[in-house]
Amino acid sequence: MSRRAKQIVTGIIVLAALAGAAAWYLQRSNGQAVAYRTAAVKRGNLVMSISATGTVEPEEVIDVGAQIAGQILSFGTDAFGKTVDYGSMVDAGTVLAKIDDSLYAADAAQAEAQVQAGRASVQRAEADLNQLQAKLQQADRDWQRARKLGPSEALAEATYDAYRSAYDTAVANVAVGQAAILQARAGQAQSEALLRRARRNLSYCTITSPVKGVIIDRRVNIGQTVVSSLNAPSLFLIAKDLRRMQVWVAVNEADIGKIRPGLPVTFTVDAFPGETFRGEVGKVRLNASMTQNVVTYTVEVITDNSSGRLLPYLTANVQFELDRRSDVFLVPNAALRFKPPEEQIAPGAREASSASVESKEKPKEGPLPAAGKAAASDGRSGRSELWLPAGDGVRPLAVRVGLSDGSMTEVAGDQLAEGLTVVVGVQQPAVAKTDTSNPFAPSFTRGGGSAGGGRPR
Repeated sequence: MSRRAKQIVTGIIVLAALAGAAAWYLQRSNGQAVAYRTAAVKRGNLVMSISATGTVEPEEVIDVGAQIAGQILSFGTDAFGKTVDYGSMVDAGTVLAKIDDSLYAADAAQAEAQVQAGRASVQRAEADLNQLQAKLQQADRDWQRARKLGPSEALAEATYDAYRSAYDTAVANVAVGQAAILQARAGQAQSEALLRRARRNLSYCTITSPVKGVIIDRRVNIGQTVVSSLNAPSLFLIAKDLRRMQVWVAVNEADIGKIRPGLPVTFTVDAFPGETFRGEVGKVRLNASMTQNVVTYTVEVITDNSSGRLLPYLTANVQFELDRRSDVFLVPNAALRFKPPEEQIAPGAREASSASVESKEKPKEGPLPAAGKAAASDGRSGRSELWLPAGDGVRPLAVRVGLSDGSMTEVAGDQLAEGLTVVVGVQQPAVAKTDTSNPFAPSFTRGGGSAGGGRPR
């Protein structure tokens, strides 16, 4: 036999072996029935919501700063007589801290002395004016007499001119005296303004609380020097009322259109696992922020904290409740996504499937006001079908679809009942133990042998 003939024979043998293996595999596979994964129809409540993350914030926070520079000498006392610290309750006007006032006290004393000097200058200017007015009166009388006599043998012409000049000089001196008074009074006003400024700076050395509240942050220590420049240094952070809190939530731009004031909100915090807090949307801030090309808006959620359990700056996992259904039938979304192939539909169920399609064209009125986000539908919003086990196959059940929370969907239909089994998928066959035997090797049956009872040969 030639070499080419041997190759042809070898190829035929290999093809025959592959065909035999395929036939053996198909024979084993066809002997197994399709297994389905199922779930039961439940009755319960469904909430359609948007999830986001936020931070618990006090409703109103006052940042108390220093308007002057100096060293912190001491802290004040709170409503209970204890030194002001984190968590201290303070009233409006409570002394929080004192700054070294030696320089400012000296400035105030200097300004007060300048005020006294200004007052003295005013008094002197007024006295000078009185003196100049007296001289003016004397010069006026002399000038009047000189005018009556006129230049003559009784009054020399030079004397006449001297009286006239003295009168004019006295008038000018009175005007100068009046101007001096105005100048002295202006100097006095300036000194008084400097005094008020010095006293105000001196008062700034005592830091007081502007409101009644709780100190949530103390940012200085005794002996620390604060420097006031363009921005006032922050010393204390006071929450006005911790019974009213807010949650600042960052909401994606894709969901912000669904958020409106008054929308109910639930949220949890890691500090109190298993406990749910409630609130409502207060406002949506319009100043959006962009982080890595993601635009988010800040939503303020108002919540009651009368219990005092919520602490400032806790991280909150927020659920915006867009819609709610109570006491409705619920199925997993996978049940609506499941679509069996034609060969898995039970005999006779094809007509039922056609009837279900017709029934979906004219659905009965039901408790579903709006279609939800069902994972599968027939292209008409709110209409779909479930598949029920029927022997070795499945049969359809037409339903109307409502809200969805992402995992469960609201459904309604005439044949729905609590506990009804629906198909959610095909059960994947378990991987069997690898059979290392050769499918083409001859098999020998142990037990029933030949008539003589010997081992078959």
